[in-house]
Amino acid sequence: METITLTMPLDMHVHLRDGDMLNIVAPLTSYSFSGALVMPNLVPPVTTLEAVKAYRHRIKLAMESDDFEPYMTLFYQNYSREFLESVQDHITAIKIYPSGATTNSEGGVVSFDIEPMRATLEAMSELGICLCVHGETNGFVMDREAEFMSVYEKLAINFPKLKIVMEHITTRAAVEMLDRYDNLYATITVHHLMITLDDVAGGMLRPHLFCKPIAKRPEDRAALLKVALEAHPKVMFGSDSAPHPKSAKESCGCGAGVFTAPIALQLLCEIFEAHNKLDNLQAFISDNAQRIYGICAEYKEVVLAKHDFVVPEMYGEVVPMRAGETLRWSIERVD
Repeated sequence: METITLTMPLDMHVHLRDGDMLNIVAPLTSYSFSGALVMPNLVPPVTTLEAVKAYRHRIKLAMESDDFEPYMTLFYQNYSREFLESVQDHITAIKIYPSGATTNSEGGVVSFDIEPMRATLEAMSELGICLCVHGETNGFVMDREAEFMSVYEKLAINFPKLKIVMEHITTRAAVEMLDRYDNLYATITVHHLMITLDDVAGGMLRPHLFCKPIAKRPEDRAALLKVALEAHPKVMFGSDSAPHPKSAKESCGCGAGVFTAPIALQLLCEIFEAHNKLDNLQAFISDNAQRIYGICAEYKEVVLAKHDFVVPEMYGEVVPMRAGETLRWSIERVD
């Protein structure tokens, strides 16, 4: 196959940041995707209807394409049902972070005790608002996601009508959890389909591959690849593309995040072609997400062709994954 046409590709987990960084990265996502689920962990986090509307307006101003929909989210708090009713037409999901788990998550949940959360999560269940979860504990870094599986079980059992999305899963344990509960779903990043911890720190430290949750073991990557390549009906693409300035990545206290937005589709084509699964890429990149979230994406066709593309060394002040390297697929045109 020399070309492939992806219809209405979606990125169901992206960080667009704000200010100057928003103006750099938003056009890159809006060019090649029909829509994206935008994370709310700004400073301060997005917690009000006014903040949702204002952030969406800034995103639309920063984009270079009208055929793109930013699907907005709220940063989890114990919201009242009255508030959720007022905001439900303006958001697609609510994102919950364990406190301190990742960038700008200091205001996140300290304890996943169900009872203080019950009223909010029951209201979300009844109103059809999805819960997206950064699923990590504060334990040993390689075990944090696996240790969080008991929290997913508790949430799934207590709120069986609540759609729960396990964000950017990285472990075999999370893959196995998918078929255990009807209301659990997952996003998978392109970088976690490609790398293990050995790529990050096995030789020279590669700060531009450092992310949270951290890449895991080869057997974990194999489990992710299996369900992604099969386009398992409960998984969908979410890049977790998370830009930081080069100075914040190549420094003490390296910012967590891999920037893949401008090359995500090209990399996915490489991966799916290598496993003779290109026919399944459409479902992974769009169809599953539209069904899971109940959305109808803005119409867009992205045609990728099999010819070399050299990844720029920088996009603005951000270093992308695979900077300076040659990819086998390019975006030929967007219709």
